[in-house]
Amino acid sequence: MKFLKAAGYTVVGTNYRTPFGEADIVAREGDTYVLCEVKTRESEAFGTPAEAVGADKRRRYVQMARWLQMRAGKEINIRFDVLEVYGERIVHIRNAFGA
Repeated sequence: MKFLKAAGYTVVGTNYRTPFGEADIVAREGDTYVLCEVKTRESEAFGTPAEAVGADKRRRYVQMARWLQMRAGKEINIRFDVLEVYGERIVHIRNAFGA
């Protein structure tokens, strides 16, 4: 979370539960809500952390976004990011996947 705050994001919630699953982090960047999946790996021996965000997980995040839209009662901008964590190093992948 410190990483996102330092980058100018406002963290809305962590472990944000919805009927469709849990988003690791929900943040705002300007008028855009950002649903973040955080993946940690020791190395890339079995692929990158972002590669571990499979089709089922992406589908759930899209459902979570639709749920957030419904709760807001209006059209809101939503983006899906992945934070890859390698020990102390964080790689932020903006727009990691689309709806």
